[in-house]
Amino acid sequence: VGRVQRHGECVDAHEVNRVRARLALFVADVFASVPRKDQRAKGDCYLRGLMMDGRRKSIQAMASRLPDGNEQNLQQFVNQSTWDPVPVRRRIAERMVPQIGPDAWAVDDVSFPKDGRMSVAVAPQYCGALGKQANCQVAVSVHAVSETASCPLSWRLFLPQGWADDALRRRRTGVPRDVGHREKWRLALDALDELATWHLVPPVVVADAGYGQNADFRAGLAERGHAYAVGIRGDITVQPHDAVPTALAWSGNGRR
Repeated sequence: VGRVQRHGECVDAHEVNRVRARLALFVADVFASVPRKDQRAKGDCYLRGLMMDGRRKSIQAMASRLPDGNEQNLQQFVNQSTWDPVPVRRRIAERMVPQIGPDAWAVDDVSFPKDGRMSVAVAPQYCGALGKQANCQVAVSVHAVSETASCPLSWRLFLPQGWADDALRRRRTGVPRDVGHREKWRLALDALDELATWHLVPPVVVADAGYGQNADFRAGLAERGHAYAVGIRGDITVQPHDAVPTALAWSGNGRR
């Protein structure tokens, strides 16, 4: 639930107000697990900020566009409130899978360019949003996709090894003690396992070579019974599953 688009454009404030009743029903459903009424109201405000026109979707930018926007309240709702996001993500996934009728679930990186060193998990690494190495955060996501729509169903923030080993930055940014460095392909399988516990199963999993070239990732998909179509590099050797490695006969020249 990132934005509502019509003909490739975000909706304006007038249209947000027109669908306000439907949005209120949506908020009541997906935020039903959030215990406090004021927190649910902030969730409604945050969603309207995401839906409205404007390229920048930072909390500061959204608060300035919303008539009832309060930057401090929205910041607290997203970063500091103690409500559990898992039931919210589950309800969104349960609603959107039948709504989209996906042809596949896509596993991929989502990157967020950042300045500085103190945003959690930010590090110099490949940034897909910029197409180059840059200072950024990276999340591993699973999207339901069709020809006409897509929606993130589950995601995990990738914690680089340098962050996992940095006690000071972990403490300052509130990284939980049980969260450490985990390879992206493992995070992807974790996300798929979470979705399975919600009784959501992919029609097929697709991924680019960044994931597809990893044999353990492919094996993990197969072990879970997921059909998949993944990219691989051109230098990958492919063999039948029952192939047995054998040494070439010695030609008599060179070392044996």
